[in-house]
This record gives sequence, C-alpha cells and structure tokens, in this order.
Amino acid sequence: MKHYLSQTRDVLAEVRSSETGLTSAEAEQRLAQNGKNKLKEAEKDSLFKKLIDALADPMIIMLIVAAAIQGVVAVVQAHGQFKFEDFADVAVILVVVVINTIMSLVQESKAEAAMEALMQMTAATSHVMRDGKIVTVKSEDLVVGDVVVLEAGDAVPADCRILESHSMKVEEAALTGESVPVTKIIDVLYLQKGNDDIALGDRKNMLYSGSTVVYGRGRAVVVNTGMDTEMGKIADALSEAENEQTPLQKKMAELSKFLTKLVIGISVLVFVVGVAENLLTGGGGISLGNIALSTFIAAIALAVAAIPEGLPAVVTIILSIGVTSMSKRQALIRKLTAVETLGCTQIICSDKTGTLTQNKMTVVDHYGDDEELIATAMAQCCDAHLDENNEAVGEPTEAALVNYAFTLGLPKPVLNEKQPRIGEAPFDSGRKMMSTVHQTTEGFIQYTKGAPDEILKKCTSAIIAGKTVPMNDDIRKDILRANKAMADRALRVLAVSLRQYKKEPESYEASALEQELTFVGLTGMIDPVRPEVKDAIEECREAGIRPVMITGDHKDTAVAIGRELGIINNPEEAIVGAELDKFTDEELVEEVVKYSVYARVQPEHKTRIVKAWKARGMVTAMTGDGVNDAPSIKSADIGIGMGITGTDVTKGASDMVLADDNFATIVNAVEEGRKIYDNVCKVLQFQLSTNMSEVIIMFLASILNFKILSPVHLLWVNMVTDSLPGLALGMEKAEGNLMTRKPRATTDGIFSHGAGADMVWQGIYLAIIEIAA
Repeated sequence: MKHYLSQTRDVLAEVRSSETGLTSAEAEQRLAQNGKNKLKEAEKDSLFKKLIDALADPMIIMLIVAAAIQGVVAVVQAHGQFKFEDFADVAVILVVVVINTIMSLVQESKAEAAMEALMQMTAATSHVMRDGKIVTVKSEDLVVGDVVVLEAGDAVPADCRILESHSMKVEEAALTGESVPVTKIIDVLYLQKGNDDIALGDRKNMLYSGSTVVYGRGRAVVVNTGMDTEMGKIADALSEAENEQTPLQKKMAELSKFLTKLVIGISVLVFVVGVAENLLTGGGGISLGNIALSTFIAAIALAVAAIPEGLPAVVTIILSIGVTSMSKRQALIRKLTAVETLGCTQIICSDKTGTLTQNKMTVVDHYGDDEELIATAMAQCCDAHLDENNEAVGEPTEAALVNYAFTLGLPKPVLNEKQPRIGEAPFDSGRKMMSTVHQTTEGFIQYTKGAPDEILKKCTSAIIAGKTVPMNDDIRKDILRANKAMADRALRVLAVSLRQYKKEPESYEASALEQELTFVGLTGMIDPVRPEVKDAIEECREAGIRPVMITGDHKDTAVAIGRELGIINNPEEAIVGAELDKFTDEELVEEVVKYSVYARVQPEHKTRIVKAWKARGMVTAMTGDGVNDAPSIKSADIGIGMGITGTDVTKGASDMVLADDNFATIVNAVEEGRKIYDNVCKVLQFQLSTNMSEVIIMFLASILNFKILSPVHLLWVNMVTDSLPGLALGMEKAEGNLMTRKPRATTDGIFSHGAGADMVWQGIYLAIIEIAA
C-alpha cells in the first residue's frame, strides 16, 4: 500500500491498528514475529579475507613474485648449503610486503563504518500509545501499527502515516536534501496527471525515520520499521554498492599483467636460446643438466631485471606524502589510492544543501520603507530565540528572521524586554499565518506574519513613506509585484503586518485578531550559496571538469541556484526526479549529458545519475552531507563527504572528507591529485626505462655468453638505487599547465601519449652506455 495515497482509516485497517494504538500483548507478538525496528548489521569480513584482499593488490603481487623468483635463485645457487645471507634479499622484499599489507589493513572498511553510523541514527526512545495510554518504549521495540506521539525536538523513529498534526513541521534535509522544513498534513494525497508516484519530499502526510520534528506536534501510525523504512532502503543500497578499483589500481594491474607476460616471454626465450646455443656448440663438456641450470639462472636474472621491485614502495610513499599534503589543505583522505583518483576526475556531482549552499536559511531581500520595523515585527512574531553565542535557535525559517533582526542591531532579548509577549494565535497551515500580541509603553501591538496572499486579504491599510494610508489597488499591485519578483528568484517570501490597540485585546482567537491589519513589508529568504563556490566552479570548468548539482529541493530553487553559480545557463538543462523515472538505465546513459541540475530527486536517483556518467567512461566524483547521499557517494569513483555538516553515514561511505565543508577544497584536492599522478608517471618512466636497459644488457650478455650482473646485483639496483631517485621524482612541484588541461581519459594507459616509446628508447640509450662501459 502507498500509505500517502490512502485515507487514514484505510491505513489503520491495513496495519490492523486503531487511533488508540495497539495493546501491549499485540505489540510483543508483532515484535517477536517481525523483529526489532533497527537496521541489520553488515556482515564483517574476517581478518583472513581482509588479508587476502590486501595481498591481491597488483603492486603487492609484483613484490611477492620478485621474492619468489629471488627465493628460487637462492635455492638453486645454495646447492643444499643454506645460509641466511643467501635469503637476505628475500627477507627485505617480504618486509616491504608486510609493511604495505599492514597499511592496507588499517584502512577502515567503508561499508562497516557507514552501516554502524546508520545504526546509531535510530532514536533511543519514543512515546507510544499502548493499551490506550501514552508510554515510553525503546525505539527498536516499535512495531507496525504502533501510534507514536511526537513534538518539537523528537526524532522520527520509523516510517509513519500522520493521523494528527498541529502545525507540525519536520526537517528532512538528511533524507531528501530539501533545506526547508516540511509542513505536515493529515489529508490524503493525489497523483498529478501523468505521474505514477509522488516524490519522497512531497509526501506531506508521511513521517520518515531519520527526520526530526522542529515545530508543532502530532500523532502518527507506524507503517514500516527497520530495513523496510526509507532509511533501510538506503542501507540496502549502501551495502550493495560495489567497491571498484581506482584508475591507478587499474593501471598498476595492467602494468603487472604486461610485466608478467614480458618476464615469462623473455625468460622462456633466453632459456631456449641458451640451451640451444650450448647444445650447438657442444656445451664445452658440460652436462645437459648443468647447461639447463645455468641457463635457468640467466633467465631468472632477466626476470629480476624486468620487475621493478622498488616501485610499489615508492608509489605507496608518494601517495602517503600526498595524503599529508592534502590534509594541510583541509582534504582528509580515507583511502590511499583515492589521492590519485581525484586527479582524473571529469564529473563532480554535488549535493546542493550544505555543500554548494550554507544549509542555513538567510534573509537576503526585503520590501517596505521601514526595514527596522519589518525586522522587529518578523523577529517578534516567531518562537525562535538567540542563544548565548547570539546564534538563532528554532525552526530554520524563524531562526533566519531572528538573525536578520540581529544583523540590524535588534537582538531579540532586547525586543522582548521592550515589547513582552502577552498573547498569541499560533501558526496554522489552514490560515497560513500566526499572530503575537505585545505590550508597549504606548499600549499594545500585534504582529501577524505569513503567506503574502493571505496577509494581504486581511490588510485594510499599509505603511508607506512612514505614514499609515488606506490600502488600494495600486498599493496591492505593487506589493504583489515585489512578491513575484522575489519568488522568481526562488526566494521564500513572508509578509508581516501589525495592528495597534489602546487596551489589551478581549480575545486571542485568530478570527478576532487577524482583521483590519496594516501591511508593513515582505522578506525574501533562501539557503544562500557559499561565497567561494562560484570561483571554485569556474576553476573546475577551466580544468575540464563538469559540475553537476543534485538536490531534493524544488526545481525553481535548484534552477535559481544553478544559474547563480554558473552550473547551467537555462532551465532546459534541469530535470526533476519524476521525469528521470521515465528513462530506462540505457536511456539515461544517453540523456545524462543534457542535464547539469537535478531537482526533487530521491536517493536512488543520485546513484543512477552517478552510474550513468560512469557508464559513459567518465571518472565521477560525488559530494554530499546527508544520509541520502551515502549510496551514490559509495558508488562514485571518488566519494567526498562533508566534515562539519556531514552525517557519520556519509563520512563512513566516502573516500575523502572535506574538513572545512568547502567545495573549493575539492579543486585544491584535484590539483594535488593531478600532480601526484604526474609524478607517479615520472617514477614509472624512470624505473621501467632503467629496467628496460637491464633487460637488454642481460639478454645480450646471455646471447654473448658472458656475465655482467647476477640476480642479487639486479635486485640491489632495483630495490635501492632505483628507489631514492624515484622518490625525488615523486616530490617534484606541479607543472605550470596542471589546472588548465583536460582530465586524462580513463582509456589512457601507462604507456599512452608516447610514454611507452620514451621508455624503450631511453632503455636502449642507457643499455648502450652501460655495455660500452
């Protein structure tokens, strides 16, 4: 059943409950049958499996192969007389393996951390109607059919259909991405023509686990618990998201395969040629077994020459240095290989609320001659207040009004002292307004704020140029024009009016207070963009990176923010989640390039968008702070969480966390990532070209039947003398054109753009010099 499309009586019948809830016996029976109202724990990998996964890294495999080859050489040459020094080189390689493996194991499992954080989000206790009385029970003991009683400050413990709402507003940003609290209703919802469902953020008669009541009170019947809740669906999506290899891991795996084939091919060739040559020349009286053994040792020497044993350690150190460097620039890396992934990022899919914007409603415009009177009236006609740090506390919209007054030198405690509240008519979603009455030195004053259209219906006069004049059509049209201008900019507009009394009102009923009002003014508020984000997005474009905004907010708001930031130029580049549902996954891969702003999306939409970009071969990053961002963050090539406003879920699923929640920090991290990849490529070119020279020397030596270097010598060269110069290359500063060139393509390999040819001719050049020497 889609509970939001059904009458409350039908919902109660479906869950076999009533307005007064369940009996204790029935609740216990359902709890035993259906289990606890909590998210299932993710299965944790055993230490052995984690160890196997760590050893499966291509770079570690190369080291193990090198150790095995050296071990074979040591055994062959020992002739049964084993000494420790014969295996010292093997021990050195294994120590490097152990160090690399330990570094890998200490990285926390992202899936485990994310699931544990999700578990902690469940409310500790809830007020429930059992046996006709309100009792307090553990939230994990709630069952379908329970009737919960909620008030401001309560966390919603399960998915519920609302039975009763008294001006109830719920903060759902962590779940839907919408910054403005949702006013809740009890009425059944109806589908709009052409739609087969209603977006999560528009289900105003539902409450969802993970959200918080910020205003009013109400009652609701539980319809889903545990893994069946919307939060549970996110947990499922998070556990199903696969951990994919980073671009660097893929390139190193390709290199490992190439070197393996090269080593086997050259070794077989040298062995066959060596044996054939000795046989043709008669072998000098040496037995076939000894010929085979000496030729095998020569082949092993070539294998050791071809494998860059020092490369894994050098790459690991370079990445570690990159992690330290990024942390100084407020980018905390949770996964070592993610450092390099940033460097090839082509798409950054960013959540709007709290990432591109400040997640703080702020008054940014007003209409009316007397701004101080507007601010005073707005701040007095609300229940938000200033804390000891002069920060507004309360429902976000009202907190914005109190902050607005404070910025004009009108702190609410001072206003309260001058005009103490003596009565009120609380906000009601039917009236769309609220009124408060205050005592002043001149008598009594009433402030009424609410929806502009509704306030205007009650106004018989207006304050114009400091004077109270009768309301007329011209004044009304001017007010409505200002209201539309603010609304067109996606601002949330409130109107405020006043009424003066010589003596205290006889009644505080809304019908008695809210008439013959005097219009004072309008305020327009929005969750403003972070001031540094616009420049950061421009830098992204210069670097060939496409920014994409994904939000749960309404399309008008999303388009306004997108245009302000330069993400889009016209509304046609924006699409809503309901339209997205009409695309198959294959169609979305084709259509995704048309859109840079996605509005009214649900969690699964974000993951689909990320996967669509990845299907087009684009290295995709996803940023966000809410629970709803976690699955897509984990699905992305590089997941970026917010350190300050981000939930534990998001941080746990991410590869990188922005310590300052600053979108601009991503650009700094991309620059660092590109530099690191450039330096890793320099190290690869250096080490592979020197190894190429070793292979050429050893091959020619075996053909010419003389000895230049033994396997131990080659191992020393690769482990020691190659590593330190490699580290020096890894510490080089960034190239001048680093942030003006396009990101490298995912199809680019280690040997792309002439790098392979450079390695070959450099190797030949070095070999000629070394042979001549």
